[in-house]
Amino acid sequence: QVQLQESGGGSVQAGGSLRLTCAHSDDIDSRYYCMGWFRQAPGKEREGVAFIFTGDGTSYYADDVKGRFTISRDNAKNSAYLQMNSLKVEDTAMYYCATGWCTIATMTTPAEYENWGQGTQVTVSS
Repeated sequence: QVQLQESGGGSVQAGGSLRLTCAHSDDIDSRYYCMGWFRQAPGKEREGVAFIFTGDGTSYYADDVKGRFTISRDNAKNSAYLQMNSLKVEDTAMYYCATGWCTIATMTTPAEYENWGQGTQVTVSS
């Protein structure tokens, strides 16, 4: 069974930075295998934030985080990262990492991901 564990969340003031880490037990390197970072705020649906194909490292971002967040991975360490800079109050949410088979068309859809971590809380205050 694939296991994922997020870490690195916390509380920060607006404009600050955090780096999330996802340790994962699956080591599939494929142009059709994705790792994604999602977030869910109270009362809102889970939304995709950043995505990366494990095979070639191609990454994609939601419009509201472009230029502020960076997704990366270290296949040797079976880890992925989300560097979050210039954080805003509206970035406050539980952040999850997930892995699964996907394409460019499906990578932003939570239902396409088979494996999920338990999440790490990010709180940004003004």
